[in-house]
Amino acid sequence: MKKKIETLKQRREQALLGGGKARIEAQHKKGKLTARERLHFLLDEGSFQEIGMLVAHRSTDFGMEKEHYPGDGVITGYGTIGGRTVYVFSQDFTVFGGSLSETHAEKICKLMDMAMKNGAPVIGLNDSGGARIQEGVVSLGGYADIFFRNTMASGVIPQLSAIMGPCAGGAVYSPAITDFILMVEHTSYMFVTGPNVVKTVTHEVVTSEELGGANTHATKSGVTHFACANEIDAIQHLKKLLSYIPQNCEERAPSVPYEAGNELRPKLDTFMPENASQPYDIREIINQVIDADSFLEVHKDFAENIVVGFARLAGRSIGVVANQPAFLAGVLDIHSSTKGARFVRFCDCFNIPLLVFEDVPGFLPGTDQEWNAIITNGAKLLYAFCEATVPRITVITRKAYGGAYDVMNSKHIGADMNFAWPTAEIAVMGAKGAAEIIFKREINAAEDKEAKWLEMEKIYSDKFANPYRAAERGFIDEVIEPAETRQKLIFAFKMLENKVVNLPRKKHGNIPL
Repeated sequence: MKKKIETLKQRREQALLGGGKARIEAQHKKGKLTARERLHFLLDEGSFQEIGMLVAHRSTDFGMEKEHYPGDGVITGYGTIGGRTVYVFSQDFTVFGGSLSETHAEKICKLMDMAMKNGAPVIGLNDSGGARIQEGVVSLGGYADIFFRNTMASGVIPQLSAIMGPCAGGAVYSPAITDFILMVEHTSYMFVTGPNVVKTVTHEVVTSEELGGANTHATKSGVTHFACANEIDAIQHLKKLLSYIPQNCEERAPSVPYEAGNELRPKLDTFMPENASQPYDIREIINQVIDADSFLEVHKDFAENIVVGFARLAGRSIGVVANQPAFLAGVLDIHSSTKGARFVRFCDCFNIPLLVFEDVPGFLPGTDQEWNAIITNGAKLLYAFCEATVPRITVITRKAYGGAYDVMNSKHIGADMNFAWPTAEIAVMGAKGAAEIIFKREINAAEDKEAKWLEMEKIYSDKFANPYRAAERGFIDEVIEPAETRQKLIFAFKMLENKVVNLPRKKHGNIPL
C-alpha cells in the first residue's frame, strides 16, 4: 500500500509541475502567472478541489505519444469565492501552449455539466494557443462541444471569462457567448484571424495588441467588459463582479447587511445646471443615490454616452442603466443601444432589479447611423426592456425626447415605477425644433424672426418641456424633489421585491439582431 501511495504522490507532483520548471519561468518572464497561481489568488484559501488532475491526451500522431503531461493543459475543479461555490477551469500555457485537445475539451465540458446540474457559476481563465493541430478535427469538435454547453448554460448560470493570454481563432467564440469578458492589458489578446493572416489577405500591417488587445476591445469593439491593468487586478474584478450576481437564474440577487439612516440627499437639489444644454456627469447622480462606493461600472470605455453597471441600494444588488449627458449629450446610437440591451438582458436573466436614469435628447442622426442599422440596433434596447420582468424603475432627470423617451424604460413598455425631477422635459422634441415646425408661419411673417422664434420657443417650452403633462396622464407616477430620489427608490424596490410577471408562452422571442 505504501508503494502505491508513493506512486500516487509522484503522479500528483508531476501534474503540479505542468510543463516543467523552464516553461513556468518563461511564463513568469512574460509577466504572467501560471494556471495554478491564478487559481490560488482567485479562490478562497484551501477551497479548491481539482477534478481530472491525471487526465492525459490520447493522440499518437506526430510524436505526441512521447509527450504526456498529467492534466493535458487545463486545470479543472471547484471551490468557493466569498464562501459561494464556483466551478473553474484554468488553461495552462506551459503544456502544449494551452492548446485544446479532445481530452482538454472533455474536462471543460464535464465541469460545465456539473455547474449546470448544481446551479453555480463557471469561470474560465483562458490562456491558450488555440486548437491542438496535431489532433485535427477532434480538437475542433472539442471547441464545438464547449460552445454548445455555453449556449445551453446561457441565462441559467453566470459564465465569466478572463482572458489571461492568447485567445485566437475558434477559441474566441466560447468567451463571446459568456456573460462577461475580462482582459489583461499588454499580455492578453483576442482575434479570429491574427496579424499574419490579416497582412496576407488585406495587406494591413497591425500588431497583436492593436488588432485584439485589451484596450482595443475595451474601446473600439466592446468585446471586453473590463480591461485590467494586470492579472491580479483581473482576478479582483472577477471577485467583485460575482458579489453582485446570484448563483443561478432561480436565486434572487444577493444583498449585504444594511442599516437604514437619513436617506435624503440635499446635494441633488442643487446639482442640475440652469442651462438645459449644459452637460453633467450622470455618475455623480448615480453615486449620490446608491450605497457609498458600491458602483461597479461595466463597459466603461465603450459607448460612453450610456453608463451601465452594478450597484447596491440599501444593501440590495441592482443594475443601473443611465444616459450620459457628458458624452454626445447622452444620445442613443448603435453602440450605446447594444451595450444597454446586453446589460438589461443579463440583469433580467439573473433577477437583478433595474434602475434607469434618463436624460436623452433622442437618437443620433446621420447617414453613418442609418446605414449601419440604428433602427435594428435601437430596437434591441427597446426589446430588452419590454421583455424584462425584473423590478424596473426609471428616474427622468432632464430630457426625455421622442422615441428615446419610449425606449428608456417608459411606463408604456412595462416599467413599474416612473419618477421625474421638476427639471424633466418630456416631449416629442426640444422646444427649439418644435417651435420651428409648429410656428413656422408666425416666425416667417415676423420682422424680427429670431425674436419671434425665441418667443414661440418659450411658449412651447412652458407648455410641454416639463414633467406635468406626463404626470397628468399617469405616465409619470410621481414628480419628486431630487433630494428624495434615494428614499423613494428604496421604498419602491422594497414594494416590488415579490413582483411576478407571466410572459406569453413561446419557445423564445426573435430579438432584432
